Amino acid sequence: MSNTFGTIFRFTSFGESHGTAIGGVIDGCPSNVSLDYDFIQNEMNKRRPGQSLLTTPRQESDSVEFLSGIFDNKTTGAPLAFIIHNNQAASQDYVALKNCFRPSHADFTYQQKYGIRDYRGGGRSSARETAVRVVVGAVAKLILAQKNIAIYAYTSQIGSIRLTSNSVDLSNIYTNDVHCPDNATAEQMANYIKHINAEGDSIGGIVSCVIKGVPSGIGEPIYNKYESQLAAAMLSINAAKGFDFGSGFEQVSLKGSEMNDAFICHNDKVRTATNFSGGIQGGISNGEDIYFRVVFKATPTISKLQKTVDSNMHAIELQAHGRHDPCVIPRAVPVVEAMAAIVTLDLLLLSQTNKI
Repeated sequence: MSNTFGTIFRFTSFGESHGTAIGGVIDGCPSNVSLDYDFIQNEMNKRRPGQSLLTTPRQESDSVEFLSGIFDNKTTGAPLAFIIHNNQAASQDYVALKNCFRPSHADFTYQQKYGIRDYRGGGRSSARETAVRVVVGAVAKLILAQKNIAIYAYTSQIGSIRLTSNSVDLSNIYTNDVHCPDNATAEQMANYIKHINAEGDSIGGIVSCVIKGVPSGIGEPIYNKYESQLAAAMLSINAAKGFDFGSGFEQVSLKGSEMNDAFICHNDKVRTATNFSGGIQGGISNGEDIYFRVVFKATPTISKLQKTVDSNMHAIELQAHGRHDPCVIPRAVPVVEAMAAIVTLDLLLLSQTNKI
């Protein structure tokens, strides 16, 4: 099972949704980085379950305990290990699902691959694992902030309700439960999620993200392109089903004369007049804002009656109970930010190995 991500700044995560704890080990973290524990915990709180009626009612404090790699509140360069205890697993809610293959879940595929599976909340395939990524991403953000690099992810669409404004105030992202920078649109999205949840159903959406302050020349050509690393990171997140960067699939309808980014000189720097490329060309950053979108599917666990089969290949009808998010988007926003930070820091460190 592949549980490690990254090349230089890399981490390995461990744990299951209903195990004793989840956690991770960060390897390749630069030394002498001052860890702001309040900042790290605040990042965790953005993803933490049970914050509103729009998320799962499971209550977890998601308190992070660092175990190694720190002295006098600074990283030492040694492996940075941490743990997050699971306090409210409620595994009994999943006993009835022990022999069921839930539609669109990883139950069947895990059983086929490993011959055994942890049915309690999905085990290793649960989105509970993304809490580890947020911790790693928070550490990466602290380092990137020293380079004046900032990352902003936000909800841009829930179902058919989308953010239409081309100018958004990124400081508003976490002022509402949906994590959409436009409060009026956020209210529509929140009401729609509540309506869908009342019907016993779920809904998907899109998380948009912009990375600001990345200097030109970051990224690798061919097989380790900036955008390909972002794609790998984003599509590793639970429920992620699509990724595009820059103007993405919209470029299909544009001619070369309409979508080419002309170079200009501005304040003694080479810039681009437009940014259809999304800040990346040839797999390498060009100094403009890097932006992309991630599509997430509807949560597969719903309380509506669904047809499926059990482990004895008998056709059954399943009506799931327990705790689940009617829409993963609000809690996916900080995870997208975290993975973008991890990729960016990893490529930034990798770029330093190319120079003498």
